[in-house]
Amino acid sequence: MEYSAGNVDIAVVGAGHAGCEAALAAARLGMKTLLFSMNLDSIANMPCNPNIGGTGKGHLVREIDALGGEMAKCADKTLIQSKTLNSAKGPAVYSLRAQVDRRWYQAEMKNTLECQDNLFIKQAEVVEIITGDSCRVTGVKTHTGAVYSCKAVILTTGTYLKGKIHVGDISYSGGPDGLFPADRLSDSLREKGIELLRFKTGTPARLNGRSIDLSKLTEQPGDEVIVPFSFENHVIEREQISCWLTYTNSTTHEIIRSNLHRSPLYGGMIEGIGPRYCPSVEDKIVRFADKEHHQVFVEPMGLGTQEVYLQGMSSSLPEDVQTEMIRSLPGLENAHIMRSGYAIEYDCIDPIQLKLSLESKKIPGLFSAGQINGSSGYEEAAAQGLIAGINAVNMIRGREPLILDRSQAYIGVLIDDLVTKGTSEPYRIMTSRSEYRLLLRQDNADLRLTPKGYEAGLISEERYKRFLDKKDKIEEEIERLRNTYLPPSEEVNALLTSLGSTNIRSGISIAELLRRPEITYRALEAVDVDRPGHLRRDDRRKYDPVAEQVEISVKYEGYIKRQMIQVEQYRKMERKHIPENIDYSAIHGLRLEARQKLAKQRPVSVGQASRISGVSPADISVLLIYLSSRPECADD
Repeated sequence: MEYSAGNVDIAVVGAGHAGCEAALAAARLGMKTLLFSMNLDSIANMPCNPNIGGTGKGHLVREIDALGGEMAKCADKTLIQSKTLNSAKGPAVYSLRAQVDRRWYQAEMKNTLECQDNLFIKQAEVVEIITGDSCRVTGVKTHTGAVYSCKAVILTTGTYLKGKIHVGDISYSGGPDGLFPADRLSDSLREKGIELLRFKTGTPARLNGRSIDLSKLTEQPGDEVIVPFSFENHVIEREQISCWLTYTNSTTHEIIRSNLHRSPLYGGMIEGIGPRYCPSVEDKIVRFADKEHHQVFVEPMGLGTQEVYLQGMSSSLPEDVQTEMIRSLPGLENAHIMRSGYAIEYDCIDPIQLKLSLESKKIPGLFSAGQINGSSGYEEAAAQGLIAGINAVNMIRGREPLILDRSQAYIGVLIDDLVTKGTSEPYRIMTSRSEYRLLLRQDNADLRLTPKGYEAGLISEERYKRFLDKKDKIEEEIERLRNTYLPPSEEVNALLTSLGSTNIRSGISIAELLRRPEITYRALEAVDVDRPGHLRRDDRRKYDPVAEQVEISVKYEGYIKRQMIQVEQYRKMERKHIPENIDYSAIHGLRLEARQKLAKQRPVSVGQASRISGVSPADISVLLIYLSSRPECADD
């Protein structure tokens, strides 16, 4: 039996990290929004690992915050350990990573959703997307027959679509963390012409921390200074919990090798394609056979539990093999497994069916975000959810979508990679995926994106004024450093000697000194008598974002200018618009493969066309010549 259950503006299907951001963005922008979750206790769940951020991922979290999203704020509230990864390298690859209290994070995010005006939460399984005569979205139907009319739907289903769990030779229908799968929505999507892929991901066993001998492990404390994810936070005072490090060994590897025939991954039971950059431990042993050991991090799941997570030990081997291999690790000889590791297969859509706005090319009003788009990770999901939420609102209001390009944000890289190139495996963001990573640093995400968040309506007037004040302070200090000269005094040269730097014989600007690799902004404070009071370091536990931005901007000025020139060349191609109705079969000189790929993906610009697999530089030259003969194809 079907029955009408009400009308909303936007329905969000799934309340993981993508769904939370999408629903909050839509509701905060004034839309009556309904968020569906198969189980309200799984809202913002972390079924894979208990952390936020990491290499490349930390950039995404900062960008989400700069645009007005929620993940960074929730992570700052609930973190139990904070680290800046890659700190021995350059600032382009610095990446924040926080261990969070898993249940605390869930509770905070759920409460944020519950307290949000215009947002309603419903425990139900959505089994059908309803479309009208024009194939436009008109509503959704739940497993109980309730029909909710809406103007847009955002699918954020994670790994639930036809979820199948594998542990050794045991397989069963299921979602993550012992929850139910969503078995009927995939059929509705296929019936409407959406092409689906089959992917796989996995998770390691969870142990009781009391059964681990920490004396045999290496302690991994957090950083002394906690750098917040959110630009609205400057100081986080919190007692941090340590993680611990152990290693696999020859015994571990032999146990795994002798049981590979029992792995569903190698036994042919798993059809889905797994993530290249987060392989299972059995996959590591096969692919990196020359490695004598692999790192395994023991990470706490929270303050109110003894449960710990084994980062680096994802596995779908049988339970008895998991026990044997885990107990072969130093310190884990008597480990008690509370939850066995497993692999999960699930349906997702081929993302080349999406526009850059994350709206379906086939079904107007249908958006999708997160693992349903072929990505992996909480941060990738949340970033897409935020963009999908903003663009669903813009679509309803008849406004242009918010599209971030590859030179503006890692979010732009993420979405462009998925939509333009597609993916044959769960996609993970990495700093190496960006051509302009020196510009797309985590420290300047607010400078890059807060104006766009303000324009979109998710950044308050008060926050925007604080942002402008910070921007002014950065610019003023950079200008002061360029115009302030230090004499070759005994004090200055003594400082330079202590820093292992060459003495000066004539006056030199502070900016020029700061460009020396061994010199830091903080080190020059002793001789920089005119430095403004707010930039003097009175508390070494305090993170100073203005000082950080000033130092990086001055020290890497030459490299930044060089990359800006590259960006301008890139944007020239992005500005060359391609009409939506172009007939690629009529363009003489295009190779057959290029015609087919371009006709299927319908790129919006020459720049996007150039990134499609199978479209060669020669094809782009032919396309440019053709477009130059059409007056409606002038640069945007």
